[in-house]
Amino acid sequence: MSVPLLGMETEYGIIREDLENSDPVEESMKLLQACKRKSVFCKWAYSQENSHLDMRGFRVGSLAQDEEEDAFCAEDRKRSYSYLDMKCDRVLTNGARFYNDHTHPEYSTPECRSVLSLVAHDVAGERIVGECVATRNQELGDNSLQVFKNNTDYSGHSYGTHDNYLIPREIPFDNVVNRLTSFLVTRQLYAGAGKVGSENSATANFQGLQLAQRSDFIETLLSIETMTKRPLINTRDEPHAVSNKYRRLHLILGDANMSAYATALKVGSTLLVLNLIAGEEKLPDLELADPVADVLKVSIDKDAVLQRKSGGTITAQEIQEGYLEAVEKAFAGKNKECIWIIEEWKRTLNELRHSPEKLSDRIDWAIKEKLFTEFMDSEGMGWEDPWLKSLDLEYHNLDADRGLYRGLQQEGAVYSLLSEKEIADAVESPPEGTRAQIRGQAVAQDAETIKSIHWTGVEFANGEVLDLTGVISSEEVENILHSRKQLAL
Repeated sequence: MSVPLLGMETEYGIIREDLENSDPVEESMKLLQACKRKSVFCKWAYSQENSHLDMRGFRVGSLAQDEEEDAFCAEDRKRSYSYLDMKCDRVLTNGARFYNDHTHPEYSTPECRSVLSLVAHDVAGERIVGECVATRNQELGDNSLQVFKNNTDYSGHSYGTHDNYLIPREIPFDNVVNRLTSFLVTRQLYAGAGKVGSENSATANFQGLQLAQRSDFIETLLSIETMTKRPLINTRDEPHAVSNKYRRLHLILGDANMSAYATALKVGSTLLVLNLIAGEEKLPDLELADPVADVLKVSIDKDAVLQRKSGGTITAQEIQEGYLEAVEKAFAGKNKECIWIIEEWKRTLNELRHSPEKLSDRIDWAIKEKLFTEFMDSEGMGWEDPWLKSLDLEYHNLDADRGLYRGLQQEGAVYSLLSEKEIADAVESPPEGTRAQIRGQAVAQDAETIKSIHWTGVEFANGEVLDLTGVISSEEVENILHSRKQLAL
């Protein structure tokens, strides 16, 4: 495969229901402090972060997030703790990073080599966050803290779910943009988490269910920004790897899926399309004339007719079918995971065209459509009723007793992609054969002696440094693990 590592970052919505104006910074801090799992705490190496390089070949002087960071720091100086105390960074034994992204708890999976591994670690993140919520509510003596795996609070704020792919630097960035954009615009047909109504001024009067939550907030094709002028393709050039060999494609337009199947199909199809681009395989004419506008257009109407860049029209379904056909021609039978992705992608698109009601056990927007339609019919209401937005939020609630998706899971009404063992293993252990295995093992065995830690390395109090920047292959991982074992002996 041309894409050796995958990862997922999820920002969770958080609220204290017993307070009229809860402070998400404080609540996120206290949630992180409630984590009982073994970890390295408050030792993240921020000196290794560099978010100002752009893939288009320049460095930006400042970002919108810098201004927000400055504003937060000014406010935080009034607080009784330091910036690092506020961030509450934890690196866990499974290699993941769990921290306070100022107003949201954020869980970043470890680097993974396969789609199924990534999905298991994404769900493991839900479990770990859920454990912390339960502990925090025990401290509060009630269930007033609620956490949501979604992308909007229905008050104009959007928070992200970012899928990441390490791709060869040798692929011209323009090729990535030109050949990937139409795919990203239309993958919401199966990757969208669904959203009641709209928060975009252009479609503020829309009443119904959108395909995706982030589609309201995509404003431009390319940008290094992630909090304003959100782009279809983020141009931040921070590979967390050898920079002359790799780029990290950091996609911020995706939704937080409750369905593990939807996450697998989203990441799996994107992975195969990126491998198609890396291999310079032939693609049909799929470029769109106005992809940015088409993101919201498709979200509002999955059957919308779109304008092609070369002239003529095409639908989102036809674009996805075009990509699928090219992927199948290039990768059919390549390995077990490729076979699963292609078969499920084909099945989903076929059912979307001929019998979309069959998607209601595994695609989030379709699950919501069935659930909310049945509720509206029983209550005699329409899509304009504000009650539905509350239900939309509750669909994403991690609380086993309140979360609507959790209830469907308990009833066996939605497809279970993962076994309990696969999830439990991901909660405890890192993906084998990845540098996350080295990092996770260091946390498990030597947490007390770690001075600083990052995606690209671990520094110990005795001066030992593990430089993981160039560690990509499983053989390199095994060599380091073996060397550390020999030193311990």
